[in-house]
Amino acid sequence: MLKEVIATRFIAPLREGGSLPGLVEADDSGTYVLKFTGAGQGRKTLVAEVVCGELARRLGLRIPRLVTVELDPELGLGEPDEQVQSLLRSSGGTNLGMDFLSGALGFDPLAFPVSPEEAGRVVWFDALINNVDRSWRNPNLLRWQGELWLVDHGATMIWHHNWPGVDASAARPYDASDHALASFSPDVASAAAELTPLVTGELLADVTAQIPDAWLTDEPGFAAPDDLRQAYARPLLARAAVIHERIQGLK
Repeated sequence: MLKEVIATRFIAPLREGGSLPGLVEADDSGTYVLKFTGAGQGRKTLVAEVVCGELARRLGLRIPRLVTVELDPELGLGEPDEQVQSLLRSSGGTNLGMDFLSGALGFDPLAFPVSPEEAGRVVWFDALINNVDRSWRNPNLLRWQGELWLVDHGATMIWHHNWPGVDASAARPYDASDHALASFSPDVASAAAELTPLVTGELLADVTAQIPDAWLTDEPGFAAPDDLRQAYARPLLARAAVIHERIQGLK
């Protein structure tokens, strides 16, 4: 399971993106970017962050460490912004944190060259999880300590918003024409040869085991959290075998 920490201080909201994450300190002396269960996108965004983040890590991609953060809703009573206060009040309990990469820079394709091999691995991974939020407009990539880091995977696996249509949705191709790394001649074929054999049922079982039960309860059509974990794993396993043939828009 993910490491569990307790938020001890709410530092500030981070006014980027639609989810309004916040910066917090925790009882392990760490500083984390906190994503709230009470945000508009709900707990499915946090599930997607865990599944895709932990899968990426096991495939050798760089992802800030994820933790679960226990939040006392009274922690932000001194926050003057009413929207932030409301978000804190509605997010008591288990939330998601990711290591704050102090000094990280937003990805600039003109300043930070990426090899075709690394670009291929990122594009292949984004195709696997159907990431629609890694475009040149909003790369969700950081440059930290000279390396490329992937962040923000809440807008992925769109099929988990409509489980009855999961098979048809997960079978669709991936349009990479607007991908942030499309201009770096991604070597998707090499990435597929390297990464596809790693995506096994055992690996995905380990990845989905990291999802807290609290985020998987009361999902219509599923009797228990483990049933839902298996539902997350199935389309990824099937997609991994063929997605390199279904990536469109690359030159």
